[in-house]
Amino acid sequence: MSTDARVAKDLVETLKDGRDGFTAAAERLRGSDQPELATTMQRLAEQRAQFAGEIVAMGHDYGDDVDESGSAAGALHRGWLKVKDAVTGDDAGSVLGAAVTGEDHAVSEYEKALGEDLSDGFRSVLQRQHASVVAARDEVSQLQDAH
Repeated sequence: MSTDARVAKDLVETLKDGRDGFTAAAERLRGSDQPELATTMQRLAEQRAQFAGEIVAMGHDYGDDVDESGSAAGALHRGWLKVKDAVTGDDAGSVLGAAVTGEDHAVSEYEKALGEDLSDGFRSVLQRQHASVVAARDEVSQLQDAH
């Protein structure tokens, strides 16, 4: 398996976890007194789904199936799985805190991926996505600070 394919598989799992975590956060916040937070969480869930789709499509272009289960290491370190378990109430502060934790993990996974020997095209996609993931983490962190 190429380095690109291995990294892609791990990132797709991370992105799916993020999508699911943001969706869970949106559901928790939908009935709160601040429904705009739910809208933000849903927007970020859709962004993660788009990023995963982009990586999967790139893999298919190269003949790799990167949409199957990720590596064992990826399964052990999925930050959002822990976050989803922590999001048990609809208190905005705790939901946002859990989201920040998940996003810290996603940023870390992208930085680890960018440290690998990747093809130029894949690296370019990951650099763009990484910038967006960092911006999302910072946005959620600012929302958390406001609560």
